Amino acid sequence: MSGGSYYVPDQSRFPIFMAVSLFLLVMGASSTINNLDDPTNNSVYILYTGFGCLFLTMFFWFRQVIKEHLAGLDSNQLKQSYVYGMAWFIFSEVMFFAAFFGALFYVRTFAVPWLAGEGAKGGAIEAIELWQGFESTWPVMSTPDQGNEFVLADKSMAWPGWNHALEWLPLWNTIVLLSSSVTVHIAHLGLKNGNRRKFNIFLGITVALALIFVGLQAAEYYEAYAHYGLTLNSGIYGSTFFMLTGFHGFHVMMGGFMLSVMLARSVFAGHFEDHDHFGFEAASWYWHFVDVVWVMLFLFVYIL
Repeated sequence: MSGGSYYVPDQSRFPIFMAVSLFLLVMGASSTINNLDDPTNNSVYILYTGFGCLFLTMFFWFRQVIKEHLAGLDSNQLKQSYVYGMAWFIFSEVMFFAAFFGALFYVRTFAVPWLAGEGAKGGAIEAIELWQGFESTWPVMSTPDQGNEFVLADKSMAWPGWNHALEWLPLWNTIVLLSSSVTVHIAHLGLKNGNRRKFNIFLGITVALALIFVGLQAAEYYEAYAHYGLTLNSGIYGSTFFMLTGFHGFHVMMGGFMLSVMLARSVFAGHFEDHDHFGFEAASWYWHFVDVVWVMLFLFVYIL
């Protein structure tokens, strides 16, 4: 503490551990995805190691930050830096998903019509029909090279119509996730009003809804693979579908884990006060971000 206003944390190895963990995670994930058809490939162990290192690093790093906070070492300036840090983290996540949504937009708006011979928008170049008989439709369910590199799906995950709406898992996923956004807000209001019991109950409901969402998405993936023939190798539609929904599902698990930690801190340690609970606020911001991404995903991947 310098001058009673600024706390300088001790030197830490946690950033280095985090960088190594993320490196292992990304390398393991990319190698595993690229070798799904190779049963002898052991990249999945690198992926598991990256996950393990990541969660261990987060656990010990966050524990250190919590200890410093409970000891009264962090100043108002440091608390403000936490706010900026979380805001920049969520912004980086926005850019992450923007890249995938941008790829989906480019494929649907430009690449597929061009391959069907429609040419560039505005007539900048003449239409060139690259594949005889290929029609510009989305989802792309058939291409001339079907049966070579890609095994295309028999059925898409798109909106099935009102007659089958209640059987459609993405609709239930949307209801569950939007409900969780409401429950986490009610939990926040309870904490701000000093009602810890209300906070714990509604935060617990939020965590339960997160688990239900992950379970429903697992069921949807099983349905896609087992009954629809839709896989990562199902052409551009399968790739964009699983990359967007898969990464979102991973973020749901991350957000659910954060909220679970906040629930455990409140129930077992009595942490958080009505005027001092940024740890929970940061997790709730992230959860609302995950909900917004799902709404965008639901519209552009499933509906439109």
